[in-house]
This record gives sequence, structure tokens and C-alpha cells, in this order.
Amino acid sequence: MSPRPPTLRENRRYILARIEPGGTAVEPKELYYAVADAVTSLWGDAVAGVIMQAVMSIEDGHAIIRCLRGTEKELMIALSTVTACRETRIALRVVAASGTIESLRDRIRDGTAEQESMPGSATGVFDKKETGIVCCHGQKVDVIEKGFKNAHRLFVTRSELENG
Repeated sequence: MSPRPPTLRENRRYILARIEPGGTAVEPKELYYAVADAVTSLWGDAVAGVIMQAVMSIEDGHAIIRCLRGTEKELMIALSTVTACRETRIALRVVAASGTIESLRDRIRDGTAEQESMPGSATGVFDKKETGIVCCHGQKVDVIEKGFKNAHRLFVTRSELENG
């Protein structure tokens, strides 16, 4: 049997979601069941059948989830309601949507998936120097010192932020 020509294939979209807390080990099959439960409980069986969600891969703390084109919004809303995968408490934060898996993998490799998920750029004063927060997830906060000629990266833990 020959493959379908491109005009007869279903168009699919891929959603990149960050798994929080960082470093949580999640099996793709268990995540699929958690996402399927969330979609079904939120939208019902009929819409879940139309969305046709599938977990494609889990890489570096991110999940790539497939759906049919036009149902991305419903899937993203359902992903935000996922609170656990088996007994492990997790949250899925949607980072991006794309037509190809490779473009989402490029975002993970480049680190742009972490930067885009930050709600705006934060600035502050640390050790009497003006700084900007680059990335904040897990137990570490990356801070860049703003200077005239050079920018120095500082690594600060949450306990150090709370203490001083």
C-alpha cells in the first residue's frame, strides 16, 4: 500500500511543554494517560477523539505532544490542568506550538524554550549591582550583572535569595 499524498494527509501540530518541577522523571506512556484524562475530563470523549493527542517524546525536561491542526488551543488548555502523572506531582507549562518536531527540538537545544517561558524580563539589585534575571526554574536562579563593557553571569540559589 502506497503512502497518502500530502494533500490527503491530516495536518498535525506539535506542542512543546516544560515539565515542572525540573528534573522530574516522567514516562511517556504515563504522561499520555495523564494528558488523555485531562482532555477527556475537560472537553469530553467526542472532542478528545477529534484532538487525537499523543506524546511524541520527552527530552531534557520538556514534552512534545501531537494533536490535529485547529485543536492546539483546546490541547494547551487541557495541558494546563494536568497536576499529576501517577503519584508524581507535575505541572505542564506550554512553551510553543509548531508544525514540525524538529523546530521544537531546536528550541530545546538552543535554550530558547527556557527564555520564552519567562513572563517578561525581570531586573533587580544584587550585591549592590544592577542585574537581570535570565532563567528561573528549579532551585537555581541565573542572574546577569549589567555593566558598561562586560556582562558577568552570577549563579544564585533560592536559599541565598531568601537569606539576603
